[in-house]
This record gives sequence, C-alpha cells and structure tokens, in this order.
Amino acid sequence: MTDDRPAWARRIAAERAARDWSQRDAVKALRAHATGELPADDSMIRQWKRWESGQIPNEFYRPLIAAVFGTVTHALFPAPARRDGNSEILTATGMETLEIVSRLNRSDVDNATLDALRITTDRLCSEYPYMPSAQLLIEGRQWLRRVVELHSKSLTLAQHREVLALSGWLALLVGCVEYDSGDRHAAESTRRAALSIATESEHAEISGWAHEMRAWFALTTGDYRGVIAAAQAGVEVAPHQSVAVQLAGQEAKAWARLGDRRQVEVALDKGRRLLEGMPHPENLDNHFVVDPAKFDFYAMDCYRLVGEDKLAGTLAAEVLRAGTDFDGTERKPMRNAEARVTLGVTAAREGDLEQALIMGERALEGERQSVPSLIMTSRELAAEMKRRYASEPAAQEYLAHLRDLGRAKPGFLPQ
Repeated sequence: MTDDRPAWARRIAAERAARDWSQRDAVKALRAHATGELPADDSMIRQWKRWESGQIPNEFYRPLIAAVFGTVTHALFPAPARRDGNSEILTATGMETLEIVSRLNRSDVDNATLDALRITTDRLCSEYPYMPSAQLLIEGRQWLRRVVELHSKSLTLAQHREVLALSGWLALLVGCVEYDSGDRHAAESTRRAALSIATESEHAEISGWAHEMRAWFALTTGDYRGVIAAAQAGVEVAPHQSVAVQLAGQEAKAWARLGDRRQVEVALDKGRRLLEGMPHPENLDNHFVVDPAKFDFYAMDCYRLVGEDKLAGTLAAEVLRAGTDFDGTERKPMRNAEARVTLGVTAAREGDLEQALIMGERALEGERQSVPSLIMTSRELAAEMKRRYASEPAAQEYLAHLRDLGRAKPGFLPQ
C-alpha cells in the first residue's frame, strides 16, 4: 500500500519509532518543551494520532514538535522555497553577461551594474551544490577577477564596500570548490584572502564563513580540536549570523569524533535554538545560507558517529528526500552522498553487507563531490567493513575503490 501522508507526518512517526517511543511517550516529551499548560494526556494522544495521520499542527505546536525531535520548525514543516531561474539576471536588471562585462570596463560603475553583479554572485553560490567542480571553479575565478578589478574604478564609499563584499563572497565560493577538488593549499590561500577582505570591510558574516571553512578543513584532516577552536572564533565574530548555526554543527561533528556525547548534544542544541529564532531564508540554494534541512544533515552525521543508528538512519532518509526532486533529480548530491554513506554504515552494523555495499558504492558515483568530506565519511564505512567483513571479496573490492579515490587526493587518503 502507498503511504499518501505528507512527508512531515511520515517523518514524525519515523522519528518517534526511531526512539522506541509510544505516542504517550511523545506527548510526555512534548510537555517537557512546552512553557505553558497543555490539554490532558488522552486529548493530546488523540491529537498526536491526528498529526501522524496527516492533519497539520497549528503554529503553536509546530516548534514544540520540532524541538521534541531535536530539529527546527522549517526543517520539519518546510516553507515554500523561492526558486530563481537562470534568467534572473536578465529579468531583474535587463542585462546579459556580455553587457555586464562591457559595463565593468568603463571608468565608473553604476548601481545597476552592481545589482547585476550581486545577482550573479548569488547565482554562482546557488549552483555550488550541483554544478561540476571544474566548471564552477572556472566561472567563479573569472567573476572574482572581474570584481577585484573594480577596485581600480571610480567608486563611491558605498560602492567600494559593496565591491569588497562581492569579492569576499566569490573568494569564499572559489575556496570551497578548490577544497572540494582536493587542492588544499589553494583553498587555504583563498580562504585567507576572503578573511582579509572581510576584515577590511568589517563584514562579520563573510568573516564567520572564513572561520567556518577553517573548521571544515580541520574536520576533514582529523584536527578535531582545531575544528572547535575555529568554530568558537567564528561565533565570536558573527554570533547573530546564520553561519553561527553551521559553526555549531561543525563543532558538534568534532565532539562526536572525539567521543564526547554530552558536548555533541550541547552544540546541536545551541545550533537548533539559533536557527529556530532566525527568519526563513529566501534562497535555500545559496551555499552560504544555512537552510533548515542542513541542520538535519549535521545531526545525521553526529548520530551515526555516536552509534545512534536508528536516529541516524531516519535522518539520512530525510536528507535524501529533501535533497531529491519529485522526478529523481538530485538537488543536493553531496549531502545525498553522505546520507548514503550513513545508510551504508547502519546496514553494515546490522549485518546487511549487500545493502552496505550498495549504499557505499552509490555514494562514490556522483559527478559533483566534495572529495575530502566524502572520503572522511566513507572512511567510517571502511572501518565497519574491515571490522566485520574483512574476508569478504565484495568488501575488499569496495575498500580498494576507496583507496583508489584517496590516492587521487593524497592529502585525504583513508587509513
């Protein structure tokens, strides 16, 4: 039979089952997060049954239900996303790329040109999740070069600050793609350039993302204390920006790898509370926007590491659902790859080698990859394979495939 309930209804039922809770247990947890009185238990249990059957909770209950399951309202009950087409630059400004470039060659720059550059930068940052790395790197560097050249033009003070900000965002993007491609040294140089631009322009959000990149680099190279230090430095300069949520997520990942379950929960809860209090983003595709679904992605990683396999598997299924369009097109292939690794790890722990291998190999197939992150998570699946199935030829073949990928990027070679 098909389950035609809304995705959020299926999820709250799955989240409850992953915790081995009855509906009465779920109501008890709901009370613990409520600040005021709720109806009697029998009434609330009937209400909970209606929610799991697909009746949408009102705005009072939605954040409470999200808190019960350690997520945020818009991750569990998504708001309609604004989806900008590729023609947005032309629609918003009347300019095509050729005209923008010709305007950049003038001695002065008008605000319409800066608007077009701003939209172009947003477009590039929004194409990060799925555009092939080589192509995005070429485009990102080209636009960064063009924007940097504007510093030699006649600019007002406001325009100068805007050009600095655009340079900072493009430098962050280029640095991320360089690191995805395995070029650690170039990525670090670009990250430092972005941080310098942020310092000069006093742009807290760009500065926070530069620290977040340092946390990410440290995470994928095994410097977990370095992750925590970078996350704390980033929060210090951008405590009220959305990047603070991602910094909390990176810190939680580091604590999970250090084996400190309590600090994992503290960091995740800190990030959840920050995100819950922020307005819903307009453009969920922009890499430098922390969308609610990304928080589930971070929690998935942490729960896999601390051995909460049911919770990790439930969140992995949610990450795949949120990252895939109705026609099967993957909008978030890098997140989906790590979700498949998570499902591979949980299958391996449950004794299902065939499913573990299917998920592990599918994770390595995508054209758009963040090689350091993918190797880092795949290393955990490799450890399970070695521990449980070392003598199995199929497991040995997967391990060889992973070693080949690591040799292509020596700095990230799995042990």
